[in-house]
Amino acid sequence: MDFTFTEEQQAAAEAAAAVFADTAPDVVPSPALVSGAVADDFDRALWSRLAAADLLGLVLAEEHGGAGLGATALCLVLREAGRVLARVPLLEHCATAAALQAHAGPELAAALLPGAGAGRPVLTAAAHGRTGHDPAELAVTARRDGADWLLDGMQTAVPWAHGADWIAVPAHTGGGEAVLALVPRGAPGLALADQFSTSGERLAELTLNGVRVPAAHLIQAPQAWERLRGLLTLGTCALALGAGSAVLGMTSRYTAQREQFGFPVATFQAVAVQAADRYVDLRAMEAVLWQAAWRLDADGAGGPLPAAGDLAVAKIWASEGVRRIVQTAQHLHGGLGADTGYPLHRYHAWAKQLELQLGPAAAHEQELGDLLAAHPLS
Repeated sequence: MDFTFTEEQQAAAEAAAAVFADTAPDVVPSPALVSGAVADDFDRALWSRLAAADLLGLVLAEEHGGAGLGATALCLVLREAGRVLARVPLLEHCATAAALQAHAGPELAAALLPGAGAGRPVLTAAAHGRTGHDPAELAVTARRDGADWLLDGMQTAVPWAHGADWIAVPAHTGGGEAVLALVPRGAPGLALADQFSTSGERLAELTLNGVRVPAAHLIQAPQAWERLRGLLTLGTCALALGAGSAVLGMTSRYTAQREQFGFPVATFQAVAVQAADRYVDLRAMEAVLWQAAWRLDADGAGGPLPAAGDLAVAKIWASEGVRRIVQTAQHLHGGLGADTGYPLHRYHAWAKQLELQLGPAAAHEQELGDLLAAHPLS
């Protein structure tokens, strides 16, 4: 394995850093000061800048106007997005586009992919099932009705659904088969109810009541949902890494400037030890993220366990690591950490939302244990 980034991947990260340079984490009201969503829509101006920088087509082939890069490049860009708490459906859009490119039929690919690199249409995905704890593909049923399919069920906490044009909805056919349907936001029988994330973003609860989907808009290859779920998981870990990096930087700068007894608090052993532990968390989050990204880019080749094992390790570290980083930052900042005029509390809210999206580390440890049992390393 060689984790050295290619020139193309480094260029994508640099372009993303330039686009996000003027993005501040407090461009919307604080989630602590509003009872509903901090905004009704995502940051359309930032979305346009990402499109102009060709960052929305990173994972698309050149024939679709993309750069032909993979999961690693996408995670590098998402890491930059996480640093500034960028309010755009970058992860969901790119992950859905990648799944469509790999598995969609010609008609669906021709309808959605040519404009995806320009951010038109906007794509998102439903990945949390009914409760956020059950498999998303089991929350919706898909049954044939002549040449079409009918979808019934519910998906919770769908990000950016109110502003997206198309929603990727996993479903099952009753025979244990997972399918992926692309549903326009205004489809008859599809209802969106407001939900609000811990970070104050507007989510949607999707209720599907006999939503009719043409056969060309439903992908029956089970690998499509697996690919989309893997990219969504990996990208969430990348967002957590970016947020954690920003918070650790804030903590380092604050403790270097804040003085007690005439000395910067960063020089106190108790403070330095806590900061060092969080630095270890961040480096571990980074190492396992690139390992998992490399496995996805290699289509799972190159390891004794399936790529799901690397994703489980990445989820464990991202979920636990970002929580520990923001908690320590709050502690070391003292009362300033809770000041709504200082951005740390926003990172804390986003970190908690990312942790909830990833799920508890214990569940991922059990998943990893099951994989180890099924694939002995000896």
